[in-house]
Amino acid sequence: MKELFSVVTVEEAQELVSRALPDTWLPTEEAELLSAFGRRLAADIHAPEDLPPFSRSTVDGYAVRARDTFGATESMPGFLTRSGEVEMGQAAGLTLQAGSAVWIPTGGMLPPGADAVVMVEYTEDVGGGLITVNRPVTVGENIIARGEDCAAGQLVLAEGTRLRPAEIGLLAGLGFTRVRVAALARVGIISTGDEIVPPGETPAPGQIRDINTYALAAQVSESGGVPVCYGIVKDVAAELARVLDKALAETDLVLISGGSSVGVRDMTAEVLGQGKPGVLFHGLAIRPGKPTLGALIDGKPVIGLPGHPASAMVVFHALVAPLLAWGSYSRARAKAEFPLQAVLTQSLASGPGREDYVRVKLVQEGENILAVPVLGKSGLVSTLVEADGMLRIPLSKEGLNGGSPVKVGKL
Repeated sequence: MKELFSVVTVEEAQELVSRALPDTWLPTEEAELLSAFGRRLAADIHAPEDLPPFSRSTVDGYAVRARDTFGATESMPGFLTRSGEVEMGQAAGLTLQAGSAVWIPTGGMLPPGADAVVMVEYTEDVGGGLITVNRPVTVGENIIARGEDCAAGQLVLAEGTRLRPAEIGLLAGLGFTRVRVAALARVGIISTGDEIVPPGETPAPGQIRDINTYALAAQVSESGGVPVCYGIVKDVAAELARVLDKALAETDLVLISGGSSVGVRDMTAEVLGQGKPGVLFHGLAIRPGKPTLGALIDGKPVIGLPGHPASAMVVFHALVAPLLAWGSYSRARAKAEFPLQAVLTQSLASGPGREDYVRVKLVQEGENILAVPVLGKSGLVSTLVEADGMLRIPLSKEGLNGGSPVKVGKL
């Protein structure tokens, strides 16, 4: 039996991978705007023009000079001359004069001379080319000024930004049809173990169906990567080395589940140690997931995950998902990792010198969301199905008290 490995914290593991990972880990490519959804920008985006390109109304009503409405009330309305109207989708063909008003629809172009819009609800057409205004407006009220969203030349989206629906809409509004983004990471997935058989087979005594390939592939897709499955490799070092070489040649990151513990049949560390620069760490201060290893081979990260499904999925969340979603751990740390606030329903203990990830079920109770721990061994898949998310007990704490606020992230 080999000597027990020395563990590193999640932050230390991330730092080891970050220092070893080359800047060109993922290539970039141009993508059509709709295909870029969920991708990360590979270059800064500056506005090529003002948005909106003209001042426009946010309501149906009358374009006016704000000072012409000062003092107007329901009992003593102001009178303005109706001098025309703005048609939707057309340039304003007139200039607003003092003491006059121009009808304007929502989204219509504000005519020169106007600096506010009175909502139609606060006006009345009294005939004879006159309208009354029974409520004053201030300068800029009910309009969006030219360039108010963004001005020409302004940095609107920084390199590394993940494109959500809002960012896609902004790019479309600025006239972009293609953008340069980071390529989707192709992630090789290898399951190891003499006891593992495909899901379509009936397991013989001592065998179990392959869970990790499918659960990890789903996590890869959810995190913005492309899973490439290499099937099941028996506990033969030469065979693992052969499949790993193929995966490294065809993908950007490789996951190997099983074979990362310390034991006579566990050969993942041995195989990864033959690469260059090879193993970066072996052992993670985390529960579940302690027998995790990380390596860099030919400029590509390789993560050796525990064989137990819950452990593998927790480690994926800690070490793999940030790279796939954000391209780097530093960017991921700038985001809300555990965004949902909840109340813990019972006290939880944690061992010193490790992070604990606890699966929880979320229950709405009045205005509060309760986090109910789903306790069970790391090899139990049913606890994963029952859980809605997980909370983290950091290294600095020896546990959490029932009734305390906690942050829950997705599983």
